[in-house]
Amino acid sequence: MTTLVLALSTTQAQAQAQPPGDFAAWPPLERRFESTGGGGWMIEDYDPVRIGSECRTLFTAESPTGDRIQNVVVFDVVPLAGGGVLCTNGRWRGRDGSGQGTTPLRVFIGADGARFRSP
Repeated sequence: MTTLVLALSTTQAQAQAQPPGDFAAWPPLERRFESTGGGGWMIEDYDPVRIGSECRTLFTAESPTGDRIQNVVVFDVVPLAGGGVLCTNGRWRGRDGSGQGTTPLRVFIGADGARFRSP
């Protein structure tokens, strides 16, 4: 538990120390993009929004053969001193219980609502 608290505190401190302009230099978050897991999987309808202390979205993962799996992802929210939030420590799961995991993807949601993804 102490390690988890330390890791979250470190992540929050790093995000708060980084100016929001740096996050806005990331690529814009598209609703369709290649999965961070690779393998030809495509992510669709990715539209994260902040809800309290989390960012979340429903999304579809499409396999290279065309199979489509409905998922949800939940991120921790780190408020940024200059405005906006960083969505980090993403955890996804299949809505049918078929799988779960984590994602290295981070999303910056600016104070104006613009969204960017980690490179």
